[in-house]
Amino acid sequence: MKILVADDDSRSRELTREILQAQGYQVAEAGDGRQALEALAEALPDLVLLDIQLPFVDGFAVLRQLRQHPGGAAVPVIALTARAMRGDREKVLAAGFDAYISKPVDRRRLTKEIERLVQAKLSGGRREGDSSPPGRR
Repeated sequence: MKILVADDDSRSRELTREILQAQGYQVAEAGDGRQALEALAEALPDLVLLDIQLPFVDGFAVLRQLRQHPGGAAVPVIALTARAMRGDREKVLAAGFDAYISKPVDRRRLTKEIERLVQAKLSGGRREGDSSPPGRR
């Protein structure tokens, strides 16, 4: 299973990569929004961890473009953000992200969210931010 980690903070990306590789995942990385879009154009990953505040193209715009890509609607996307203000989680989920994790990333929470989203994808079930019927995303 391949996961794209798009985060402009190299230390965060490195830590996340180490966590994911320890779990057996293949990891692709992007340091800004343009790199994330290039990686998505090359090959769709099985899951995306996407920082909201990316240089050049923010996480919301990357998500919108991913969702327009053939097959992109089925790719689970977890928002990673240092912003943890009241209402941010709801805004992120309403924009179409499947889950929201604030930084610094908690290893157990990240692993649990990934497992939950992978299981939902495999079973065709609903994800946290999904208001559509199963099988319609």
